[in-house]
Amino acid sequence: MSPRSRRGRATSRRPPVRRRTRGTGRRSRRTDDRLTGRLVAVVLAAAVVVTLVNWLLAHWWVLLALAAIALLTGGGLLHQRRQNARWEAVRAQGLRYELAQLDALHHTRFEDAVRDLMRRDGCQDALRVGGGGDLGADVKATDPYGRRWVIQCKHRRNGLAGSAVGTPDLQVLNGTARQVHGADIAVIVTNGRVTAPAVIFAEQQRLHVVDRHTLAAWASGSRPLWKLLGAVPPPRRPTALS
Repeated sequence: MSPRSRRGRATSRRPPVRRRTRGTGRRSRRTDDRLTGRLVAVVLAAAVVVTLVNWLLAHWWVLLALAAIALLTGGGLLHQRRQNARWEAVRAQGLRYELAQLDALHHTRFEDAVRDLMRRDGCQDALRVGGGGDLGADVKATDPYGRRWVIQCKHRRNGLAGSAVGTPDLQVLNGTARQVHGADIAVIVTNGRVTAPAVIFAEQQRLHVVDRHTLAAWASGSRPLWKLLGAVPPPRRPTALS
């Protein structure tokens, strides 16, 4: 083969031309659009910040006013929290109720009062759980000796003149306090009367009844409830009070 024909064949072989597909072009345009949008957003945000800073510099007294309001608000909230904490501490140590006060309460507030009295006596986890489906438990608490209390509350707006707590009420407590709620001590508390058969049933089933007389002594702060009741179980664990 002659050199001329070789050069002609070499020059006729050209590298293939790569063509850009439509998809690649579209993706590139979308990427450019996103970058442009982000850049515009950054520029606008910077412009807003600059404008706000310039306005605040021109109206510096607004910053002082906002700082003063923030300080006053924060100081007020802190003071209120401290006052509430002090009040709760004093209230827990010296909580007292008279029977007339308890009689005037709504039944849910009566349950709150019983819970607070248990807390006053050292049951830090005392909790009101009364309501629909409470299964006979209105207040639950653990005393400093590790004993679990389950309390059912029966409030009578008319006190002794109201309907008496009867055996059916004690039967509900007896059926759920230990089996469902794990009570060591099951108690029914009322500001009213308790029938004689109910008292007998409570003694037979190792339930405790806090009637109006016992409630008055307990609410006055004379002694913790376990000091007012007889035949309570021994402590579950030794404590400083044992």
